[in-house]
Amino acid sequence: MKTDIQIAQETPICPITEVAAAIGIPSEYLELYGQNKAKVSLKLMDRLQDQPEGKLILVTAINPTPAGEGKTTTSIGLADALHRLGKRVVLALREPSMGPVFGVKGGATGGGYAQVVPMEDINLHFTGDMHAISAANNLLAALIDNHIHQGNALGIDPRRIVWKRAIDMNDRQLRYIVSGLNGKANGVPREDGFDITVASEVMAILCLASNLSDLKARLRKIIVAYTYDNKPVTAGDLKAEGAMTAILKDAIKPNLVQTLEHTPALIHGGPFANIAHGCNSLLATKMALKLGDYVVTEAGFGADLGAEKFLDIKCRIGGLVPSAVVIVASIRALKHHGGAELENLSEENLEALDQGLPNLLKHLENITQKFGLPCVVAINRFPQDTLAEIELVRKRCQELGVNVALSEVWAKGGAGGIELAKEVENLCDLSKQELRFIYSDSDSLETKIKKIACEIYGASGVDFTPEAKRELRMYQRLGFQNLPVCMAKTQYSLSDDPKRLGRPTDFRITVRSVRISAGAGFVVALTGDIMTMPGLPKVPAAESIDIDEQGRITGLF
Repeated sequence: MKTDIQIAQETPICPITEVAAAIGIPSEYLELYGQNKAKVSLKLMDRLQDQPEGKLILVTAINPTPAGEGKTTTSIGLADALHRLGKRVVLALREPSMGPVFGVKGGATGGGYAQVVPMEDINLHFTGDMHAISAANNLLAALIDNHIHQGNALGIDPRRIVWKRAIDMNDRQLRYIVSGLNGKANGVPREDGFDITVASEVMAILCLASNLSDLKARLRKIIVAYTYDNKPVTAGDLKAEGAMTAILKDAIKPNLVQTLEHTPALIHGGPFANIAHGCNSLLATKMALKLGDYVVTEAGFGADLGAEKFLDIKCRIGGLVPSAVVIVASIRALKHHGGAELENLSEENLEALDQGLPNLLKHLENITQKFGLPCVVAINRFPQDTLAEIELVRKRCQELGVNVALSEVWAKGGAGGIELAKEVENLCDLSKQELRFIYSDSDSLETKIKKIACEIYGASGVDFTPEAKRELRMYQRLGFQNLPVCMAKTQYSLSDDPKRLGRPTDFRITVRSVRISAGAGFVVALTGDIMTMPGLPKVPAAESIDIDEQGRITGLF
């Protein structure tokens, strides 16, 4: 069986200028990175200003398991299927981060015959966006420490610096460090640390900015530290926003690539949904909506994280309303949620499937009943799935008024997504949707957190540590009461305990800390033991990645 990277490398790629021309992007708006990828100038949005917007299709999933769900693969295959049906369709996806690529998750460009290409470029350096975000983040960190070294005119308390450095690599060794050692010439010693780049507020800001001016304004608002008398210090106070924006001037432009079937794909930005808001850039999504009649986009991890943040944060800020939502599930993963062991998932097990189905059903309830959006379930089909298992999923979903479509895009590409594409098309043809948010802007921050935990996760309540309560009071005092909330929570469970699979009940969510992302425009609530700098597994994916004399990469998945 061919690997993902073999399939990608063996499939002919169209010149990106031809892909752009197919959706009406003139060549003068392209900044080419070789022959098969390009940045798209923001000036194109001015040209497209009067164009009507297409229909937005959001792809999300159940809580992920080691058995696999196939959310990105399904997103790509769905776009290819709509393309096969003669629709003018554009993909809007998140950029992979190198940390997971070399760690445990692997790449994020789909799989099998539903991939975006050039697969290895996208999964590695791509067009340098991640590096630019890291550089802008670390410039700000350097300016903080230099300001203290040079006399500390702002009165920054070194014990209360909240801005961390960033690197696009999983590295637990860097979570908590001490910097500035070995004498006066090397700065002021202090406790320090690193976040992975996708957890940086700079990434969130890039993904929510509407243009360069908005980007600069958001960067200016970043709170980096507090003074000895408890006043916030911003990037603007350090006069950092201009230089940071200069570093990001190209990174803010969406990247244009293609699928294996030459469907246009805008891949741009993408923080993790378990520690940030988990969506690709608002600019890429809005550009796609102007270029296509249908836009397929995805949110990170399960619907409790990615979809909730897409709807409550991105749609609120950007004025977006999806016309349809796709929830991806695999029967293997549902059986795992129902207690089946990983080594037994290929065997028919209706009992385990029935026990695991409530996880999927909870996500369906959230999308249709809480947010008020039409939804279809896409079963990412594996060869071992039996007709009885498929029928059980179909029956239980239809009891909630939601149809099920089989997706075989991994094996068949767009041809394997026709059933799903037709169902999505039918949902999009319904009357105009009205998105309902889980909380209102006027709710207190504490109430917003409780509504997400109780209504979306199914928790019985929320416990706030003394530290979290103190931080919430401070943010209220500073005027951040009306901001949306971004929950940092494990992706593996509806609860904050990754071991509680299925649809847990009678649990409470513990909020241990609350952070402000003033530039991004939301408050981050950290739950459980979630970390903003992952570590590498015992056998990192990096051990399998290699390159030959001709520069051909192998082992990337």
